[in-house]
Amino acid sequence: IHHRGTPEHPGLVLALDQNPTATCNGVGFLVPPQHQMITLALLRERELISSAYLEEWLPIRLQSGEQVLALTYVIDRNHVQYCGALSLSQQADILATATGQRGHNRDYLAATAHHLQALGIEDPDLTWLWQEVEASKG
Repeated sequence: IHHRGTPEHPGLVLALDQNPTATCNGVGFLVPPQHQMITLALLRERELISSAYLEEWLPIRLQSGEQVLALTYVIDRNHVQYCGALSLSQQADILATATGQRGHNRDYLAATAHHLQALGIEDPDLTWLWQEVEASKG
């Protein structure tokens, strides 16, 4: 709600969800020791603003195959804003119309889709959502 929607018309953002059989491709950052405290403070300020996320250390696998622990922010399924049961069509409707303090939800979706594409990360559901939202502007 805070960034891409309002209480009356909530928006959506991506989040890691708890699923022991699923994987998520992404990017991990190694923060130099001298920057860890400020980085952690900034992450917490941004990610914990609505208490919708749980801060968790989870194992990740690097491209080298090495497994390390990483600080992650996982959606709290008990939070009032959790909406994991929405269909893709319902998500597309919200993404196409919601707007919050940080702008239009569709702009967030576009930036996310383009950034993941630039990283070589393919997500068929995200691609479908983007195509639907773009078509709705029509």
